[in-house]
Amino acid sequence: MRGRLCRDTMTREATSKITVRALSEAVGAEISGVDLANTIDDATFAVIHDAWLEHGVLRFRDQQLGDKEFVAFSRRFGDLDFAPVDGHGQAAVAGFPEVFVISNVVENDVSIGSLGDGELLWHTDMAYTVAPPKASSLYALSVSNAGGETGYIDMITAYETLPTALNAQIEGRTIKHDAVYTLDGYLRDGSGDRLDPEKIDVSSIEGPSHPIARTHPETGRKALYLGRRQNTFINGMTVANSEALLNALWDHVKAQENNATWHQSWRVGDLLIWDNRRVMHRRNAFPADAKRIMHRTQIQGDKPV
Repeated sequence: MRGRLCRDTMTREATSKITVRALSEAVGAEISGVDLANTIDDATFAVIHDAWLEHGVLRFRDQQLGDKEFVAFSRRFGDLDFAPVDGHGQAAVAGFPEVFVISNVVENDVSIGSLGDGELLWHTDMAYTVAPPKASSLYALSVSNAGGETGYIDMITAYETLPTALNAQIEGRTIKHDAVYTLDGYLRDGSGDRLDPEKIDVSSIEGPSHPIARTHPETGRKALYLGRRQNTFINGMTVANSEALLNALWDHVKAQENNATWHQSWRVGDLLIWDNRRVMHRRNAFPADAKRIMHRTQIQGDKPV
């Protein structure tokens, strides 16, 4: 009880300095009154962390951060992963191996980042790893004037609204996630070779398996955990039956887009951090001649259960 009273007192003090405003009924909240370039005291971070668990996605606007400050803030949520190996662009910022560059900019015939300017479909970051990151944070350095919005969908809502028959079909089942190809179709080995869907056998492709419905380790709530549609496979089924069940699950998720999503329109200085254990995200395409530069960090997580 004593510890609880202490935490409540800290929270009241912190809330006098910052505000939390929901951005939609489903997911997303904006935090105001915090300069992330400065050290954040424990009371303020407690409010931020509680809001993150409650809303799934947090937005901080008008930040002015170097990579050192960006990494320091991200690390408040836990240990950071290093940027993944990339074969068609810059992998990480020099001196900051935790910072991954996401950009369509090409300088001297070399991409300064990854993932280009095209649409990126719904996915969960790095579901193809044994212990996927619990959170991802994205900081905007340069943005396009049109397009490029990032959408978030609440997978707790998606799970809780599953039809009874569909829920029964996924009970105890796991999905194998493709560890061979990236979201934009490149081999993860850095060779630069591209995906040929006609030559892929999803039942034999390498990758870890995770429960289709995972339990959030901090809130105890269940969420659908689908990773992405590309090259996934439900273990213990034929390919045809796996594809049919995956299609049904994804149809259900897409049916929730009107009541369980929020979309971020980016401004320079925006920083977003989201809970990969609860939400999926996607990106709209943007003009190829726009210069968009984002820096990303990822906070280490646990094996989904």
